[in-house]
Amino acid sequence: MADLYYIEDDLNIASAVRAYLEQRNFKVTICPTLSKAKQQLTEHVPTCVLLDWNMPDGRGDSLCQWIRNNWKELPVIFLTVRGDSSDIVSGFRNGADDYVVKPFELEVLYSRILAVLRRIGNVAEQYLSCDAIRIDTNRHAVFCNSEEISLSIAEYQLLLYLMQNKGKTVTREKILERVWDANGSYVNNNTLTVTMKRLRDKLSQPPCLKTIRSVGYRMEDTI
Repeated sequence: MADLYYIEDDLNIASAVRAYLEQRNFKVTICPTLSKAKQQLTEHVPTCVLLDWNMPDGRGDSLCQWIRNNWKELPVIFLTVRGDSSDIVSGFRNGADDYVVKPFELEVLYSRILAVLRRIGNVAEQYLSCDAIRIDTNRHAVFCNSEEISLSIAEYQLLLYLMQNKGKTVTREKILERVWDANGSYVNNNTLTVTMKRLRDKLSQPPCLKTIRSVGYRMEDTI
């Protein structure tokens, strides 16, 4: 099921769109403000974003630019009122992938979403996140509080494996097997301990990276 964030302060419109799209196998999360949308995006990257131009706490193009700075390929479709050509131009300048003019037919909106997803694909799968930590798996890039962090190969593979298993406790033995043994590097427990310490230091001791005493480690959201 593809999930979609709909950033819209008119809850009547938003509810109608959600009901229509959920009948077509979308999971729709409504964000009534830009600040709520930012919070949702930092917790989870959806398949696509529908973004209304005029919001109570700002303009949609500012959020679109913020999205582009963090998730370059995430599809964004602007919703703008008829006749506001300047909105459309600004939207594309800030990285929107398409736009739909209000008022719109639900079938038209649905077809535009499908067209964008066919063209771009489900890029949400390339992003993993936990609290303020984010991995772009395509670029092998790691960010903490929006700052890119330089990691060694072992540190990156360790973080990636824990992020892929977010919410699960992973044993030290399994980590050694998947991160080192799979690459033909046979190391002892001390290597894992040292690598974990360096990783935590580089990520400023994140509370979402937990030690499960005598077992292993677990990553889970804390905010």
